[in-house]
Amino acid sequence: MAVPKKKTSNLKRDQRKAHWKKQAAKEAQKALSLGKSLLSGRSTFIYPQDKEDDE
Repeated sequence: MAVPKKKTSNLKRDQRKAHWKKQAAKEAQKALSLGKSLLSGRSTFIYPQDKEDDE
C-alpha cells in the first residue's frame, strides 16, 4: 500500500532555492561579462561558423 512521503523541512527547501538562485546569478554574471568583452573588442572568443555562411 502507498505511504505518504515525509514532508521536506523548510530549511532544506530554502537551501535548495538559495543554491539554485546562486547558480543562476553566477551564470548571468558570466554571460554579462562575455557580452561586455565581445562589445569592447578585447575578447578572444571565436564564434562557430558554418561553411555555408562563409561563401
